Amino acid sequence: MLTTLPAGMHTPAYVLDEAKLAANLETAARIKRETGCKMLLATKAFSLPAAFPMMREVLDGSTASGLYEARMGHEDFGKEVHVYAPAFTPAELTELTKFAKHIYFNSPRQLKRFLPLVRKAPGIHVGLRVNPGYSMATLGGPLYDPCAPNSRFGTPRAELDDAPWDEIDILHVHALCEATDVGSVGLIEHVGRELGDYVRRVKAVNFGGGHFVNRAPFDVAALIDGIKAFKAKFNVEVILEPGAGLVVDAGYLVASVLDIHRNGAEIAILDASASCHMPDVLEVPYTPPVLNAAKPGVHAHTYILAGNTCMTGDVIGEYSFASPLSIGDRVIFGDMMQYTFVKNNTFNGQPLPDLAILQRDGTYRVIKSFGYGDFRGKLG
Repeated sequence: MLTTLPAGMHTPAYVLDEAKLAANLETAARIKRETGCKMLLATKAFSLPAAFPMMREVLDGSTASGLYEARMGHEDFGKEVHVYAPAFTPAELTELTKFAKHIYFNSPRQLKRFLPLVRKAPGIHVGLRVNPGYSMATLGGPLYDPCAPNSRFGTPRAELDDAPWDEIDILHVHALCEATDVGSVGLIEHVGRELGDYVRRVKAVNFGGGHFVNRAPFDVAALIDGIKAFKAKFNVEVILEPGAGLVVDAGYLVASVLDIHRNGAEIAILDASASCHMPDVLEVPYTPPVLNAAKPGVHAHTYILAGNTCMTGDVIGEYSFASPLSIGDRVIFGDMMQYTFVKNNTFNGQPLPDLAILQRDGTYRVIKSFGYGDFRGKLG
């Protein structure tokens, strides 16, 4: 736990808590050990190559949502690389077949179109994503619900018979977002009940991500029982693709107070931005936890915490503190490993935060700092 900050620490900084990540991986190891399932890291949620050596001790590989993520998985994570996208191009697929041996198509049309290309490469396992008509998105509503009405993700039940099932190795479903065990087990049971005839035609079923196995009140034993029952009934391999669920509460975003502005309320302007550094705060939206802070009015001093950009809505949330904030004080946001640095940006020329690790022995190690070149380089 990041309770004391190292002298001279530069902010803003994303900080991975190595001890907490190790504890989270123990949950993954237990699920794998007791069910025999495969577990992959969904790099769309968490892509920190410095943490990959620890993660690949437990996990079977990584899953990607595009060409560059897949290449990173191959070069930096190792082991298996799985990739899915709503649509592929011939050039992209040609590159993907060099290092991704599990490729999932979104529709029978895409699969039939690209099957000859994929079959030119040896050892490719072909998957079809199915929209199961079941979902549990506990965060973000329709914005994060893969099975919301008119979703572009996966083949609807009515079109499944158009697929060349003799060519399909893996049935893929992704229907969850920050789901409890009720959602995870419910999805497994739903697929067995509603799609059993198709399950019997494949070698494996990938139940996607969104299984929030490391956040209470998730009942890990219930998930284990659900997987074991499914495997016993259908005799297929089971694959899970958690991303955020592996790094829940496993890190921080540390910011500094730049100024205290007063306009009907006390507003602490930080060097960390919702718009630039934690975009899900605005997109979901949600209010992240802050160390030693509470909801407005609980403690004596209440502040709006806001970013230092020109966007009016760059507001992180309202919090109360036992002591007043001052310029130079540090503010530590929790649960900042998932969907933060993988989505950040340099809007307004804002600097990108450091990437750092709080090692298990308490050592603070900066693994990457960013500068003007990172901002300028992507602008041509």
